[in-house]
Amino acid sequence: MRGVFKSPQPHKLFPDKLFYKIGEVSKLIGVESYVLRYWETEFPFLVPRKSKSGQRVYTKKDIDLILQIKRLLYEEKYTIDGVRRRLGSNVQHVESKTTIEEKSDPTANAEALLTKVKARLREILHHHFGA
Repeated sequence: MRGVFKSPQPHKLFPDKLFYKIGEVSKLIGVESYVLRYWETEFPFLVPRKSKSGQRVYTKKDIDLILQIKRLLYEEKYTIDGVRRRLGSNVQHVESKTTIEEKSDPTANAEALLTKVKARLREILHHHFGA
């Protein structure tokens, strides 16, 4: 689904990079790092890549999604569950987020697959049982 998430801020405001660390995203978006980590637990469609060292790395597409979440929560006053329902129906299931490092590391591939499975199960649970 291309074009689902439009950044309210043009990307030219962001440093021209492929990946951003959580601290950089925190400063760019204006929320604390712990808020971003919490959102990852609440929104199964928000799954940043992890570097070989385990650090979260975000793409511009991830940042667009985070900006939408922030707007819905803070400006439009949606609840967490409301944002989950609103965006969950618009987001394709967790995309493949394989990094170059993961391609050569079978353990990383297994961890990435497990993360996708967990996210999908959470999505099903919330959709069918409202849990």
